[in-house]
Amino acid sequence: MQKTRIIAGVELGSSKVTTLVAQVNEDPVNLETSINVVGASSFESKGIKKGQIVDIEEAVESIIASVEGAERMAGYNLEKAYIALGGAHVRSQNSHGVVAVSDPQGEITVNDVDRAVEAASAISLPTSREVVHVLSRDFVVDGETGVKDPIGMSGVRLEVDTHIITAATSTMKNLRKAVNEVGIQIEDLVFSGLASAEAVVSGTEKELGCVLIDIGGGTTSVAVFMDGSLTYSGVIPVGARNVTNDLAIGLRVSLETAEKIKLVLSAKKKKEEDMSDEVDLSTMGVTEVKKISKKTLLEGIIRPRLNEIFTMVRLELEREGIINRIPAGAIVTGGCSETVGVADSAKRMLSLPVRIGVPRGVGGLIDDIITPSFATPVGLLIYGAKHLPKENLTRFGKKIKLPSMGFLGKIIDSIRDLLP
Repeated sequence: MQKTRIIAGVELGSSKVTTLVAQVNEDPVNLETSINVVGASSFESKGIKKGQIVDIEEAVESIIASVEGAERMAGYNLEKAYIALGGAHVRSQNSHGVVAVSDPQGEITVNDVDRAVEAASAISLPTSREVVHVLSRDFVVDGETGVKDPIGMSGVRLEVDTHIITAATSTMKNLRKAVNEVGIQIEDLVFSGLASAEAVVSGTEKELGCVLIDIGGGTTSVAVFMDGSLTYSGVIPVGARNVTNDLAIGLRVSLETAEKIKLVLSAKKKKEEDMSDEVDLSTMGVTEVKKISKKTLLEGIIRPRLNEIFTMVRLELEREGIINRIPAGAIVTGGCSETVGVADSAKRMLSLPVRIGVPRGVGGLIDDIITPSFATPVGLLIYGAKHLPKENLTRFGKKIKLPSMGFLGKIIDSIRDLLP
């Protein structure tokens, strides 16, 4: 019999707040999980800049508008959701942990793995930062490297390499406060680069080694995978909004007009039609400038900014020493990946094979959301379907463990009382 549960993902982006609601059907016989989107809603983002909340009241209004739209469409009231975490405050580091296997027979158990991961996550952090994710990359059993799942194997010494993602405590508190004020419990906070990778990066690419570049409105999330595991993650405080600002300054038009021009250019590039060199701006209701050369727009304004974004990504990868270890290349996603000339800029600046990442792995009402700008919220749904809610496990534990411990304790106490 199929189990069905409802999950939701909310992305608080710099340009839009997106909420997706999905039905997850789990088939216990075939061990298959299908995700069907039943509600989707995007609303203009207010009170959020570069992935961080700068005005809680305005942010709450944007979240309410987005969540209500998705709830109406799905016909469900949301109580919990997975929330995407972005912003330049997100940082990462790799850590190593070693423990002795507790079983006298030398069989490695879940408890040993948990202890090893706990040992690796004991890093010194300033009080202003907190850990978001501790992801195990590789295990080493008695010097044997490359073990992905050591449970059930025999050994004496267990080591683990982990990837730890940290974020600013104050920013996380603001995010939690804004979401809780809407009346939604946070199921889990997920780094936006990790969520996007769930939706757009294939298992083969992760094994070979690749970099995911998610260019949002105000920030660019970078996630590097090697040997199937996340190795580096970071956020660069430049995004699609900077391209729009450059167009507005260069053409001396309003930001709304600049955004229109950018979208029209990208749409024309997609259709590969209207190859005339001039763009007629009067059709868009622009009175300031009548006609402008397409070459001026692309090579003079848009391309330099895109080149800058990818140069910053390259510098990050070179600093970490991983630019030559990702043969599967770069997967570019996010709203800005639909901008004209993105793939060419990425190829030129990174010297890697490049493809535009489109989210996949979900069904249902997907006509409007199978675009790169929805990579993170779709990834949140896939992440949520893979990870059982912590709540279920603790409730189960409370039901089974705690009463029995208390009961045993009472029996032991009464026996003690009877003894002389």
